[in-house]
Amino acid sequence: MLFNDEMPDTLVIKTNKPEFEHLSNAILNFLKQDVMELIIDGNSIRGYRSPDSSSIWIRDHSDILRGARYIEPDMTSSIDHFAETQAANGRIFDYFTTTPEKFPSERENWTKYVRVPVEADVEYRFVKAVFLAWQATGNDAWLRRLLPHMELALQYVMSHPWRWHDEPGLVKRAYTIDTWDFAYSAGTHNWLQFQIDNNTFWGIMHGDNSGYYEAFRLMSFFYRYFAMHDRSDDWLERAELLREATNRVCWNGSFYTHFVKLTQVDIPGVDESKQLSLSNPVDINRGLATHDMAVSIIREYRKRWEQNGMFAEWFSIDPPFPDGIFGDDRLIRGAYINGGIMPLVGGELAHAAFEHGFEQYGVDILQRYYQLISESGETYLWYFPDGRPSSVETSTSPDALPTDGWGSSAMLYALVEGLAGVKDQLKIFQKLELAPRWPAAGVSTARVTVGYQSSGARVSYEYFCRGHQIKLNVT
Repeated sequence: MLFNDEMPDTLVIKTNKPEFEHLSNAILNFLKQDVMELIIDGNSIRGYRSPDSSSIWIRDHSDILRGARYIEPDMTSSIDHFAETQAANGRIFDYFTTTPEKFPSERENWTKYVRVPVEADVEYRFVKAVFLAWQATGNDAWLRRLLPHMELALQYVMSHPWRWHDEPGLVKRAYTIDTWDFAYSAGTHNWLQFQIDNNTFWGIMHGDNSGYYEAFRLMSFFYRYFAMHDRSDDWLERAELLREATNRVCWNGSFYTHFVKLTQVDIPGVDESKQLSLSNPVDINRGLATHDMAVSIIREYRKRWEQNGMFAEWFSIDPPFPDGIFGDDRLIRGAYINGGIMPLVGGELAHAAFEHGFEQYGVDILQRYYQLISESGETYLWYFPDGRPSSVETSTSPDALPTDGWGSSAMLYALVEGLAGVKDQLKIFQKLELAPRWPAAGVSTARVTVGYQSSGARVSYEYFCRGHQIKLNVT
């Protein structure tokens, strides 16, 4: 079912156009099916699983919390576990699981922890997850306890030779497709290459640096909140230096270049400066892009949609790489991270559109996503450009969950903060930005409640639009 009557009272969206209520309820139903409950060392841990493997990845969990925080009673146990298993040098694991992952070769239900060596984005996602959990719970003591873990994680990134490039002072990574976890090896490895070795091709990927820009700013915010002003100023300065360097090195005049090479390598038929990759709208939402840059990125997506004839412009990367060059023949053009259509990208793009003057475009994305999921009652991590959904057979992953929480929560993020216009600016709605954009959707009446299940904090408003007058009743 796409929606039912047993919805939580912490997220209610009712308007004179019922598709937005149905969209919200459908996504909440998807998210409810994506919860993993594990017992590790005798402790109960709840988190949101990856749509393509039965594991709690920090990247999926952190992003999914942007939608799940409205209905999730336990915001902290998974984050605590990532902190408890942090390495002495600050490194955070990518994921943990107790579920066998690769049938039939793996059947043991042991507890498994994995860090993919080529990944450079893990630590900033940990910091963002802490922020979202604190914002929903309002638990200052918990936040203060995790400050040393966040500090250590970011110091690891800024000091480890696999993560940091001193000149010009940016985060680096192996040559992957945007933020994904396998690298180009020019045929030196016989499958997907997850390791760092002597053949690794290095470069700068804009999405890593926008993530750390946001994380550095969050650290500044945390320290200022606790009246530790010198440390707050230090992190803010680091953030601004990172932003300046990223925008100087990675911006090509229209959008962020996919991969700025530190190791010279040429792939026949590939021009990285023309590849529009999934972190571009994310860069907008993290605050890396200026308003003018954001407008340019959004216009580039719209232009390519008009030119390419895809069913949606939410591509992972465009143009894609040649078929199979990353070590798996299933990674053809238009499949998975090599040009597949991802609701994750659509949600980020819609949110960016609402924030930067393209409100009707943001509404259009939400309506097209609703049409997509209402026809099947399912949502997938990615689709082929012709609209066919992903499957285990067409991707490199052990699962293809039809309740993808990563993409659906991004759409909910755009719906709640963008269209409904409710954005928590501090914690538990103690400081609120309220900017409903209902006129862009032709909505004349709305009743909205947004709250956190973990703390019970909430804000509600009634909206009426008549002619040139808008009336808001806010609780």
